[in-house]
This record gives sequence, structure tokens and C-alpha cells, in this order.
Amino acid sequence: MRRKQHRFQHNREAHNVIERGKPLYTTIKGQWHEYFKNNNPLVLELACGKGEYTVGLAENRPDVNIIGIDIKGDRIARGSKRCIEKGVQNAAFLRTGIQFLEEFFEESSIEEIWLIHPDPQPRDKEEKRRLTNDHFLAEYKKYLKPGGKFMLKTDSPFLYEYTLEKLLEDADFKILGYTNDLYNSPLLEDHYGIKTHYEGLWVEKGYTINYIKCQLKK
Repeated sequence: MRRKQHRFQHNREAHNVIERGKPLYTTIKGQWHEYFKNNNPLVLELACGKGEYTVGLAENRPDVNIIGIDIKGDRIARGSKRCIEKGVQNAAFLRTGIQFLEEFFEESSIEEIWLIHPDPQPRDKEEKRRLTNDHFLAEYKKYLKPGGKFMLKTDSPFLYEYTLEKLLEDADFKILGYTNDLYNSPLLEDHYGIKTHYEGLWVEKGYTINYIKCQLKK
């Protein structure tokens, strides 16, 4: 509990965390380029957890601005601290639920959306919570620019197959590539060697990682 309190305090003071109670929380929509002090493309990592991908992408792609989004403050504090320690300036963390994207982003303003190892919600009654169901895919299409990309990386064969089927049925998306064995695929280059802690453990045990890359048609 004490560690969580320290992380919450960090979030209140950190310049790269935007959360309820800070002025930017209600004014950032349409102002992201002013916040980052450049006009580089915006990239989102949804349900970013500890921000391992947010930080990694920002380090490897200084020509874009990465925004990690998660509702758990104690998680994003870790990513925020990592960015500060490393001097990473092109990443920020937004503490909110994915269902509230419209409060922070204008339509057709996002270059890429990454979804890394989300909860697969495999039971039938959980479909409404899957982050690649029809509702959420429609939301992502609102915020992606024409030609913008959506990427899913998952250790769940179920979520991989479910999402692939949804995307194949969606006339607005063009699938650029997919694999059920990322670490033996040319698509691995998309990830700059970035992996989450638990992904590393999973791969060491011999399990495969699934990946889908698609594009919103122009």
C-alpha cells in the first residue's frame, strides 16, 4: 500500500502524467502537439499497464509522440518514472478508461493504435469487454487517420483468432500482416525487440505470440 501511495504521489507531480485533478486533464484535447512541442504523429498504446511498450516505442521512434493510456495509476507511474530516468521526452501517460477517448482526442488525429496483451475475456458473456469487439474497433476507426494503423499483440490464441475474424469482416480495415508465431516471423521487426516482462517469461516456456497489423483504408 505504501508503494502505491508513493506512485500516486509521483503521478500528481510528474509532468508526463495527465490525470484527473490536473488542469491538462480537461484541456488537452486538440492540444497534444502543443504539449509535446512538435507536430510529430500521435501514437496510442491502450491498456498500457506499466508502460513497457510506451517507453520502448518512444525510445526507438523519436519522430513520433507516444501516449500510454491506462486506468491504473500505480501502473502508469512505473512507465512515467522510467521515461524520466531515461530522459525520454516523446512519451506521456494518460490515466483514464479507453471508453473515454473522445474526451481527449479529436477524430482522425491518431497515426497508430497499439494493443499489447489485453485481457482476452474468453467467456461468451465477456465479449462486450473485449477490446477488439465491434464496438471498440468502431471507436478506433474514429480516431485513426485515414491510412492509420492498428496493431494487436497477444499471447491468447483465442483473442488472436477472434480479432482476425472481426478485422476480415470489417470493410474499413486492410490487414497488412498476421502471424501466430511472431518470434519466427518477419513481422517481429515491427517491435524493436520490445517485450513485456510476462511475455518474456511466456516465450521462455516455449509458447508462441500472436500479432495482427492492419490499416484503416484511405
